[in-house]
Amino acid sequence: MNLEHINKELQQKTPEEIVTWALSIAKKPVVTTNFRPYEAAILNLVTKQDENIKVIWCDTGYNTPQTYRHAEEVIHQLQLNVQLYVPKQTVAHRNITLGLPTIEDPNHALFTEQVKLEPFNRAMAEHQPDVWFTNLRKGQTAFRDSIDIVSKSKDGIIKVSPFYHWSDEDLDTYLTDNNLPNEFKYFDPTKVENNRECGLHI
Repeated sequence: MNLEHINKELQQKTPEEIVTWALSIAKKPVVTTNFRPYEAAILNLVTKQDENIKVIWCDTGYNTPQTYRHAEEVIHQLQLNVQLYVPKQTVAHRNITLGLPTIEDPNHALFTEQVKLEPFNRAMAEHQPDVWFTNLRKGQTAFRDSIDIVSKSKDGIIKVSPFYHWSDEDLDTYLTDNNLPNEFKYFDPTKVENNRECGLHI
C-alpha cells in the first residue's frame, strides 16, 4: 500500500468519501473513542455507513462526570456497538498503590501502561482490526502533524483519520448540522498537557 499516493488522492475527498474508501478495503474495521471533545463527529460519520461497527472505548476510570454523561448521551443517540475496556485495577485501589503520578514521576510510565496501554492492547488483541478509524487531526501534537489521513500503526493496522485536515470550527459546524452534542470538560490523566501524545498512536 502506497500511503503517499493514497493520501494525495484522499486529500481531495470529503470525510464521508474517505470512510467509504476505508470500509471498502476493511474486513474487520473498528473505531476507537474516549468521548473527548468532538468525538461525536467521528462516531456519527463512521456509523452512518456501518451501524454495527465495533466502537472500542478504553475508559481509564478518571473521566469527568460530564464526560460520562456525554458518553451515555452519544451512545444512546447513535446506538453505538460499544466494546468497553477498563484497567484491571480500580481507581480506588490504584490511588493507594500508585496515586496519580505527575509527568516527572518515574511511576508515570507504569500508570500510563495500567490505565491506557494495557486495556487498549487487550482490545486490539481481541478484535484484531485491519482498519482503525480515529479522530486524530493535524495540529494536535507534533507526532500527529507527522502523519496524514491514512497511516499505519506500529502493529501494521491501517489508521484512518477522516477529519485530519479539519479545524475545530469545521467540526463545530458538522456537530450543529448533525444535531450532535459536544463536551469540553474532559480529563486525560496520562497526558496532563494538551500537546502531549497519549501513547496509543506512536
